[in-house]
Amino acid sequence: MKRFAVPILVAAAVALVPVSVRVQEPGYPMTLIPIAKGPFNFPPGYQIPWDKIEIRVTEKMSPNLFVLHGSQGLDPAHPDASGGRAMALFGADGVLMVDTENRQVAEKTLAAIRTFSNGPIKVLVNTHIHPDHTGANAFFAKQGALIYAQENLRNEMVRPPSRGNPPPAAGRGNGQGAGGGRAAGAGAPAGPALDMAAVPMATYNYSKATEGQPAVTFSMNGETVDFIPMMPSHTAGDTIVRFRKANVIYIEDFYRNFGYPFADQGNGGSLQGMLDAVNLIQKLADDKTTLIPGHGTLVKKQDLLPYAAMIKDVMSKVKTLRDQGKSLQDVLAANLLAPYEGKTMGDTQQSKDRFITEAYDEVKDFPPVVDGKRTMPRR
Repeated sequence: MKRFAVPILVAAAVALVPVSVRVQEPGYPMTLIPIAKGPFNFPPGYQIPWDKIEIRVTEKMSPNLFVLHGSQGLDPAHPDASGGRAMALFGADGVLMVDTENRQVAEKTLAAIRTFSNGPIKVLVNTHIHPDHTGANAFFAKQGALIYAQENLRNEMVRPPSRGNPPPAAGRGNGQGAGGGRAAGAGAPAGPALDMAAVPMATYNYSKATEGQPAVTFSMNGETVDFIPMMPSHTAGDTIVRFRKANVIYIEDFYRNFGYPFADQGNGGSLQGMLDAVNLIQKLADDKTTLIPGHGTLVKKQDLLPYAAMIKDVMSKVKTLRDQGKSLQDVLAANLLAPYEGKTMGDTQQSKDRFITEAYDEVKDFPPVVDGKRTMPRR
């Protein structure tokens, strides 16, 4: 399979300054189906009923920019709405997609697109590696889509990292993962062998020197779309997608307001990188920009600040305890998230333990990223 690297295609002048002429269409964004807020309970041994999960248009960001998301209350990893958000820009130039949802609902995702467009699927960009965002890549590549992503994402897909054991107590609670990692998704069987059609063919890289600049810009269907490579944050291969005319940025999973922060450290992510990503969004977005996370509710840039403050607070407290020689079990038992309980949707023990474990691993002897991956400790 041939592939090619994508150079930086746009001038730096447009990259870090919010475009002052952006004006969202009157009446947009429009939320058609809000996410479910829970609480949710899944019995032991619960299996995701993929045949019951529907993919629907849940938000409209402009007359030709729609958001797709799955059913509520059926997927333990994402009970608010199954899978990660996907997007479709459509019109006479064909369809540009952002992410593809889970492999098991590929045909349903296409069927949802066909309710508003019969155009060819031409372009697909992956925002990060997780299967609720890339699971149907091969299906849509075979529909004609050329897949774009960071080179690190391609490396993560072709050579996935080894995984440590889950954090202590990670199995407690109701099975709700509120996650999105390769290990997330209770009830989901292991996927099939990698279909090389799923692997991005057009790749680009993040560089600190060009941070915030688009690697790829499309003028398509009356919209200008920027693929902006991110620093290692949720994973080492993250991309955000800016729709300039609609004044919308898909910010993938470095931010979430359903469940606690999730840095996929094995795939090169870090909590510090997520803080850096929040800082970058403060520069790229204006006060009216709609930010679309992969999970949770739509937000504005100021909504990211309490999230960043929570990460900083927790990391500081974890570092203090670890510097005192406390074990991971000690830190998990310290209930450091008590101030945030009741304020976070998807507040489960599993989500709490995962966040605290990530902070514990990161504040001391944190392994470096090598080829888009990090070798995490096994427990």
